[in-house]
Amino acid sequence: MKFISTRGRAPSLSFSDTVLTGLASDGGLYVPETLPTFSKEEIRGMAGLEYRELAVRIMQPFVGEDLTEAELRAIVQRAYDGFRHEAMAPLVQSAAGEWILELFHGPTLAFKDFALQFLGQLFDHLLNKRGERAVVLGATSGDTGSAAIEGCRHCDNIDIFILHPHNRVSEVQRRQMTTVLSDNVFNIAIEGNFDDCQNMVKASFADQSFLPSGRRLVAVNSINWARIMAQIVYYFYAALNLGAPDRSVNFSVPTGNFGDIYAGYLARQMGLPVNQLVIATNANDILHRCLSDNDLSPRPLVHSLSPSMDIMVSSNFERLLFDLYDRDGAAVAALLADRSAAVQLPQSVLQRAQQLFSSHRVDDQRTVSVIREFYEANGYLLDPHTAIGVEAARQVRRSREQPMVCLSTAHPAKFSAAVAQALPSHQVALPSHMEDLLQREERLEVLPGDLALVHRWIAGAL
Repeated sequence: MKFISTRGRAPSLSFSDTVLTGLASDGGLYVPETLPTFSKEEIRGMAGLEYRELAVRIMQPFVGEDLTEAELRAIVQRAYDGFRHEAMAPLVQSAAGEWILELFHGPTLAFKDFALQFLGQLFDHLLNKRGERAVVLGATSGDTGSAAIEGCRHCDNIDIFILHPHNRVSEVQRRQMTTVLSDNVFNIAIEGNFDDCQNMVKASFADQSFLPSGRRLVAVNSINWARIMAQIVYYFYAALNLGAPDRSVNFSVPTGNFGDIYAGYLARQMGLPVNQLVIATNANDILHRCLSDNDLSPRPLVHSLSPSMDIMVSSNFERLLFDLYDRDGAAVAALLADRSAAVQLPQSVLQRAQQLFSSHRVDDQRTVSVIREFYEANGYLLDPHTAIGVEAARQVRRSREQPMVCLSTAHPAKFSAAVAQALPSHQVALPSHMEDLLQREERLEVLPGDLALVHRWIAGAL
């Protein structure tokens, strides 16, 4: 298995090199040269598999000769030891033909645990085989950071630095990062927004001269292919539990950086019967505007009750564009040469996207209403991101015969402010393993949005 850049000018890499490289040298993102596919018979044979075993079955074709099946199985087992539900990704029926896929039973209560607990173990395994030590550098709008830190805090071959926008994540999200006091964990609060943090990470990968000799950066953001790969699994898991491949299953996904819903797109390309993927956005609606109005123009970032989706530059959308442009890297590079400029897609490209994808925008006021209405109807508490996914699914759902699965991306306790607006008398408690989170000691550094200063601070900490 080889991996190629979406911009067509970087060398192809093996699975291991792709994982440890992150961003391609030409600024593109790595994707498989050819995507493995499963027949209906093969998918039918996966029915009833325990989640970890299904993960091995789905991911094995991607790793090529870089990991034996036994090595992959051991990494998967270690990665998912900390999950607190036997099913790992249980389905809860919420209405006729509508299901909630609970992806918040990992150690940091967010869907990103599925990818980042795996990625941390994978990094450590690959680096140990090579006798190397690496620096993980990532940006977070809320959930990636804590999941990445939890995945890497016990790794022997990694130092991890996470950038988050100062005072623009929830208190629980911040404390899940800043109360991890391991010697290899460093939190930096940037005076800016998530896009500023993400731009710093991309610039750092392009020029790593600030690092001490012998060290290199590896990426935990969803630019890293292994994260996308791990997320494909729960689409198969949900669909198999609802009758696939003999029944089509559709998905609604709270969407910011496009990584999670892109994994759903890949599951479909690999053979899973999916007829509709719903892009559910908050006020930062560039993907909805693109799909509905062919408007990819940047706008000022809005800070919302769903902060993990407060993103205006959706990096992983480039991976979809690569396919929509028939894998023409030069065309993708030309399209994205200036991310600050207004961009429109050719009608043929837009129409191809609209065949599979639908979209809907949900503002804060409606998000709060959905949390309240859903609780009153079902006695079930949604976090604000999941509420957006549910509302979007109900607004643009094409088929009532095919199940619609709404991805629940976080535990509501992570966003108590939004819950309090919807249900002022309702107290949502943190799970027992983090009930003292708000009393734990914090450690972080607040820095201005100055890349040179951030580089000096990182170099001094290593």
